[in-house]
Amino acid sequence: MSNNKNNNQPIVTGGQLVNFRDSWKVFSMVAEMIEGLKFLKEIKNEVTILGSARLPANNKYYKIAQELGYKLARAGFAVLTGGGPGIMEAGNKGAFEAGGESIGLNIQLPFEQRINPYVKKAIAFEYFYTRKVMLTAPANGFVFFPGGFGTLDELFEVVDAIEMGQMEKSPIILVGKEFWQPVVDFIRLQSAKKIKAIKEKEIDSWYIVETADEAFEILKNTEDATSVESETTDNPYMQGDINWRMFRIMAELVSSFDFLTDNVPMKSVTVLGTKEVKPKTKYYEDAYEVGKMLAKKEYITITGGGTGIMEAANKGAIENGGKSIGVFMKTKNKETLNRFANKTIGFSFPFVRKMTLMASSEVLVFFPGSLGTMHNLFEILTLMETNKVSGIKVVLYGKDFWEPMREIINNLYLNFKTIGRNDRELINIIDSPEELEQYL
Repeated sequence: MSNNKNNNQPIVTGGQLVNFRDSWKVFSMVAEMIEGLKFLKEIKNEVTILGSARLPANNKYYKIAQELGYKLARAGFAVLTGGGPGIMEAGNKGAFEAGGESIGLNIQLPFEQRINPYVKKAIAFEYFYTRKVMLTAPANGFVFFPGGFGTLDELFEVVDAIEMGQMEKSPIILVGKEFWQPVVDFIRLQSAKKIKAIKEKEIDSWYIVETADEAFEILKNTEDATSVESETTDNPYMQGDINWRMFRIMAELVSSFDFLTDNVPMKSVTVLGTKEVKPKTKYYEDAYEVGKMLAKKEYITITGGGTGIMEAANKGAIENGGKSIGVFMKTKNKETLNRFANKTIGFSFPFVRKMTLMASSEVLVFFPGSLGTMHNLFEILTLMETNKVSGIKVVLYGKDFWEPMREIINNLYLNFKTIGRNDRELINIIDSPEELEQYL
């Protein structure tokens, strides 16, 4: 993701930018994934604790995470974190003090990330996307403490994968009602009730708790996570042997690099949002007008290739002489692809598809959506916050839908100090194609 307008468009990873023409980098990415899967295969009965790296040891949530790590380790669970400071350190410290397994999956960031001294077993990752696959791999449970963009990204990646059947169901525990209730309310009121992009029973399956004892009671009788088959065959969230799936991942990465090099030689905009909106509704018609405007401005329109918002944007582009690209997911039964993309590429592995979908545009437009849209939003905000990308604009389309999210993001800084002051300015909320045109 870059301001670069030629065929050497880079793709964002954890520690560096990988040029689309440097396909040999695929080997190092796959090698890192193999090492990560081998490392995770040796860990049993893991519970993943996630939360802000910025919360100090005197913070109440640090103390709760430490207590929970201790209880889990005493009960025979392995505590797995991102290996850094803050909540991660607290969970590892509790497990360490209980004499249990304390695991860290670390990555170097330009600031604040270091391996904490309470990790007994660790593996370091160079690439953002491979580390994310490992950190959100199946576990006996996921415990999310208050955090910033990265924590929200991890939450929405896990619950989105569970909803889509890419990951088996595990307890989702949110510690701290003051932090999590506004987030859950947003998904319930905006995504479920307003645009009907998710069923409320999915939201009802998440637990909001206040104490380590409450979290432990939910987790104490869970069984060790095993492999899972899903609609996305060979998905990277599956645990098990390192096998021919690696060759499929490698092939998809190479295809992604080649496709973007060949088909995105000019400026482009990625449009994301729910597949659930129907023709002749406001957001469908607005997405069509956005695609139309992009075509007239000679931008390539990139979407996830599905129905709803994606279909509308692709349709608006292609019917007005523009270039329309669909980056879609393959499933066992069908390919979810609309008919308005004149260039398409499909993937079996979610993280490769996501990397391709978001890697080449200077502007990302988020229409109303649900878990997947939120995951993509907070992932790009995490990359921007941690200086992995620059020159990107994030535009949220639809003030009626997105304004409550602005308040949530403001509170991350004002009430919890889990993001920086300037991080609140990374989003722009608009209400018309004309406003979007100003960003181009």
